[in-house]
This record gives sequence, structure tokens and C-alpha cells, in this order.
Amino acid sequence: MELHQLEYFVAVAELGSFTRAAERCLVAQPSLSQQIIKLEKELKHPLFERLGKSVKLTQAGRDLYERATEILSSVEDAKRLVLHDQEGRGRLVVGAIPTIAPYLLPQIADAFLRKFPQAELEITEDVTEQLVRAVGDGRIDVAIMALPIPQPQLEAEKLFDEELFLMLPPEHRLASEAEVTMEMIRDEPFVLLHETHCLGDQIVSVCQQHSFHPAPTCRSSQLLTVQQLVALGQGISLIPAMAKVTDEQRSDCYRSLADPKPMRSIAIVWGKKRYMSPVMQSFIDLLRDYQPLS
Repeated sequence: MELHQLEYFVAVAELGSFTRAAERCLVAQPSLSQQIIKLEKELKHPLFERLGKSVKLTQAGRDLYERATEILSSVEDAKRLVLHDQEGRGRLVVGAIPTIAPYLLPQIADAFLRKFPQAELEITEDVTEQLVRAVGDGRIDVAIMALPIPQPQLEAEKLFDEELFLMLPPEHRLASEAEVTMEMIRDEPFVLLHETHCLGDQIVSVCQQHSFHPAPTCRSSQLLTVQQLVALGQGISLIPAMAKVTDEQRSDCYRSLADPKPMRSIAIVWGKKRYMSPVMQSFIDLLRDYQPLS
């Protein structure tokens, strides 16, 4: 059993495709397939069920996957332990969900790079599911996302709570109300993020807690597009405070809802067994000191 075989195996398991796994691993698909077959012969068990163009883990494959991700994460830690310069020359890979990354990370990244000018910082934006996998197998050092994080092998530290503001189209009938409640928006059309984004699920959950399901007129994969559609009168939405702060052009479109205000909790996440390099520790400390605006 060799490390590159485990890397190929994990890629196929996560992507459900030999073709996409080969693209991720930067290797020809026949070569990747041969290594998987060689690994299966060595273990004397099939690791995948081949289902046409897709694959699914067998029970043996599921058993191996958990161990393989731990092994690959430990190897990445060992590399960092040897290669990281204790004076701040290390490479740090940071992940964040798209509804956080453009609003929080530029400020934190600037402060970090001023402190460690010889460090290399790589930022990855992706949805929660993909970030959790990448942190778990060591491809990402630390990630910023919204709670909850249903992965016991990851350490999640809450940083702060963030209010979700009601965004209304200009001159909406509710704009003149002294106080807007969730009950008052139950019949309004919503503009939402796609279901792959945790914020979209959180908005649906907030509405369901008030005994209604939001009726979307449109969904988008970008929060900025949601804001623009609301401004054009296509519906209403709930927008995180950090996105509201940057939308100075439409500042009159936002209202704080009546108590209990809808909120989300922002956390920093890393592997429990991850080696904490000096640059990683410094980045986490910067996040802990971050004071969100509202």
C-alpha cells in the first residue's frame, strides 16, 4: 500500500468518479484506475462498486476511507513540521464559505501578510460540505464557516454571532413600518441562495421556526446576485451583517427584524490532530481578535 494509492482512492471516494479524481490528482485516468485495482488486489477486497460512469464505496471501501484520510492528514502534518520555518516562512491554506470569504478574509489576510511577509497564503472558497472534507484530509489547514459542523474529527471554535438583516426592495410596503416581524414577511416572495449553500438552508430553517416556508422566486449561487435581485424588486431576503455593511449603495434597504433576531454563528475549524504551525496559530489569533461590524 503506497501513499499515492491512498490519495487516488480518497479522491475517487469523494468525487464519485475516476475521471474527476484523475483531474484532481493530475494523473492520467488509466494510471489512476490501475493503481486502484492494484490496491484492491493487495487488500483482497473490492473498494468500489462500479455503476456505469459513477462509483460507490463498498463496505471495505468505507472502512478504508476513514483510515486513509487520517493517514494522509498525518503525512501533510509531517511535511509541515519539517518544512515550516519557525520564523514565518510557512504556507497556509485557508478555506471559507462564499458568504464569508469576500467580507472577512481580505482584512484578516492583509493583517496576516503584514506580520508574515515571507509566508504564502492560499485562500479557497467553497461550500461547507467540500470544506469539511478538505480540512479533514489535510488539503486545507483551517476554514471559516457557519455552525453547526457535524464532523467529530474536526475542532470548531465559535468566533462570533452575526445578525441576518431583512433586505427589502426600495419603497417596499414594509419599509415604513416601525417594526418588522417574521410574521409580517411570511407571504413575501424570497430570493435565496442555492441549497448547496448553508446560508440558504439557515434562512429556510429560520422561516420554518416561525411556521412558514419561504417561497423563492429565484435562487442564485452568489450572495451579491441575491442582493441585486432584491434591489430590483424580485423579492426579499435575509442578508448577513458583513454583506450588509459593504452594501453602502443600498443602505436604506436593510432592516433589523424584531426579537428574536435571526442569527448565524461563525466558527473557525481545523483538524483535531493538525499540527499547529506558528503561521497557522497566528492566523487563528487574528480571527479571534476580529470585531465584526453591523
